[in-house]
Amino acid sequence: MESILPAYLKSYQSKDLFKKSESLFGMLKSCCICPRKCGVNRLEGKSGFCKTGLKAKVYSYMAHHGEEPPISGEKGSGTIFFANCNMSCVYCQNYEFSQLGQGKDTDSEELSRFMLELQGMGSHNINLVTPTHVLPQILKALEIAISKGLNIPLVYNTGGYELPEIIRLLDGIVDIYLPDMRYGDEESAIKYSCAPDYPKYNQESVKEMYRQVGVALIDKQGLIERGVLIRHLVLPNNISGTEKIMKFIASELSPETYISLMSQYLPYHKASEFKDISRRLIEKEYEQAKELMKKYGLSNGWIQESYGLERFAGVNIKPALRKDL
Repeated sequence: MESILPAYLKSYQSKDLFKKSESLFGMLKSCCICPRKCGVNRLEGKSGFCKTGLKAKVYSYMAHHGEEPPISGEKGSGTIFFANCNMSCVYCQNYEFSQLGQGKDTDSEELSRFMLELQGMGSHNINLVTPTHVLPQILKALEIAISKGLNIPLVYNTGGYELPEIIRLLDGIVDIYLPDMRYGDEESAIKYSCAPDYPKYNQESVKEMYRQVGVALIDKQGLIERGVLIRHLVLPNNISGTEKIMKFIASELSPETYISLMSQYLPYHKASEFKDISRRLIEKEYEQAKELMKKYGLSNGWIQESYGLERFAGVNIKPALRKDL
């Protein structure tokens, strides 16, 4: 079977990518590209909740070997870590750049060069980590990179606090969606991530992602070419609402949906200030989450033990090298 060409190539040729990029940039005048709808004029360098003005800020980029097996493959995922975020998770392991803003202001030309450099390193895809708040800048960089030969798939790697109407604009551009489904209950989302209405926005957006690209399509080399792969971080004391999320996936998407069930939670950043999440996950809690996957007939995906990520058949993961900016 021949490899599927990235969807954005057709959108670029039809000028649809340009139109969507311009539309999104226009939204920055009174920013409304995420559920917060801060309304600040980012075109003038002002910033709202995400602390980001006109330019995207990049913390690092790398050929990353620590993602799920069909994302990383043998040569790595071309990962770009954007600074700042439209959430504020009290337990974020990347808080130095997601909340404290470490990184380098980067214009679209430079961002396009990162994409092309990652492709030149042999990366299987361009993996955009926390892209929501800088989506207009990403699409502008994508246009430039395509004109210079970019031709590997895009991975939209998001915390899941999205507007479905913005995700709808990515139809025909993004090949692979890698969203978190972090919370089943709004109360927890507000308390631990300052994300009102997270379940509503998250579920509606994930449904739109699934409408666009469907169940993950894995090629003969074990690489994902297109589709949705959902991450669920299991939190202590069932803060994540795992059963509600598994039930949603099985009933509203498909029992064939690929899920990465993560056990890696550690009480980073401010987590020690919150009793219910001030400790590591215990084995019993993760086993209960695995049982919930089985209960709802969800058998595609990966489980994560203390020694790393593995598919149910078992896959070894290599350490990553990165370029900090």
